[in-house]
Amino acid sequence: MNKKNKEVLEILYRTHPDAECELHHETPLQLLIATILSAQATDKKVNEVTDKMFQKYKTLEDFLQMTMEELESYIKVIGLYRSKGSNLMKLFPILKEKHGGEVPRTMEELILLPGVGRKTANVVLSNAYGVPAIAVDTHVFRVANRIGIVNEETVEKTEESLMKKLDKNLWIDAHHLLIFHGRRICSARSPQCGACPLNHLCTYYKKNKKTLIPKEK
Repeated sequence: MNKKNKEVLEILYRTHPDAECELHHETPLQLLIATILSAQATDKKVNEVTDKMFQKYKTLEDFLQMTMEELESYIKVIGLYRSKGSNLMKLFPILKEKHGGEVPRTMEELILLPGVGRKTANVVLSNAYGVPAIAVDTHVFRVANRIGIVNEETVEKTEESLMKKLDKNLWIDAHHLLIFHGRRICSARSPQCGACPLNHLCTYYKKNKKTLIPKEK
């Protein structure tokens, strides 16, 4: 890992010491469900839904007894709820029949599940099982490329480059740190570059500092 990226992570650790997975869950299954629901939705909204749903439905056997109507009654406030609900209803019997009632522990198995792509799989692997992985959502993609940790045009390439450029034992933390920075400081439309502790290292800031905030030096 080069000197710049090492310094970036050191600063992010100090800036966001509370960075962690914000989706409420107690089991790998609950995390998988919450992550599927989180596509194009905020963690806050997903938590509002799952906090209620997980009170009644806790285990796979519970979810296998659930009807589509019951599921939609919980998740209808979340975007794309019909397709997400359809995927979940397909998911539950697959977990029982093909995986012995357990959430798979490999990328290869996870991405074959309904509604699961690499990002969701990486979230489950890293947060449920402690497997080194970097889930690249919109925040991670934006922040990593703005700062200049990587210089890629797609989510897939960004994940590949981050895995090459960051030490493997830091992948999980880096995912959370970049998300928190994206939510709190490096927002999509109005990044707070003047208040960002990374601006002296940031490629985006160096290119745009003259046109950002007039009072900035």
